[in-house]
Amino acid sequence: MDLSQIKLVATDMDGTLLNSNGDVSPLFFELFEELQHLGVTFIAASGRQYYSIIHKLDAIKNDIIVIAENGALTMQRDKELQCTEINRETYLELLDLTKDLEGSQVILCGRKKAYIEPHGYVFENMLSEFYGRYEVVDNLSKVVDDQYLKIAICNQNGSEKYLYPALKHLENRLKVKVSGEVWLDISHHNAHKGYALQKVQENLNIKPEHTMVFGDYNNDLEMMSQATYSFAMQNAHPNVKAIANYSTKSNNENGVEYMLQKMIKAKKATNL
Repeated sequence: MDLSQIKLVATDMDGTLLNSNGDVSPLFFELFEELQHLGVTFIAASGRQYYSIIHKLDAIKNDIIVIAENGALTMQRDKELQCTEINRETYLELLDLTKDLEGSQVILCGRKKAYIEPHGYVFENMLSEFYGRYEVVDNLSKVVDDQYLKIAICNQNGSEKYLYPALKHLENRLKVKVSGEVWLDISHHNAHKGYALQKVQENLNIKPEHTMVFGDYNNDLEMMSQATYSFAMQNAHPNVKAIANYSTKSNNENGVEYMLQKMIKAKKATNL
């Protein structure tokens, strides 16, 4: 590995940069300052809502690029770089398909905020970790004053075994992505982290061989293909480990920071 050539770092959040408590380590913020001095661009790429991501990274939010909603929205400061939405007809179709999935909670991920129907305090408390702005509405089909970025479905029976088999037939025209143990996302076919990262790379004229990526779950797979230096976390899904070119320590062992330290050391050595 010639890590001295890295110009762009993109990392997933949950299970990757965040530990199991949902926290970013103080060490990361120290290393981020070094990345800035070395001219390395940093991207936080997550299935989370934009407002949730910048809350976690509040201290550096004005100095990073954010790929939110699994690639449906890309932001830099308050500037929208890219937005890939689904139309209302498709959105209503998805609502109809998901209403019969027993034990499931559906979230409309809008550009302004997320929307849910009443599911009780426990679910709302869990939701608030991932969605900084949301509204409880009587009927999701009546939400019209927003853009539809994706549909997120939560089911405690498991997304891979319960939700995906019921919805995988949509894959010929939509992106159906198992994004966590109990989460499945449906969005426009181009709304994924790989497409969003590619657009940033093109805008910055940065090639995959100068890109470092970290991920742990299936919604990171497309992003992995955009980087020569793709790292699977030790705690990653087997699919991610199979496609990543390299591996690092787990999220609870600061696996991202471990490799960033190696990269920073390599870049400093070449500048001597």
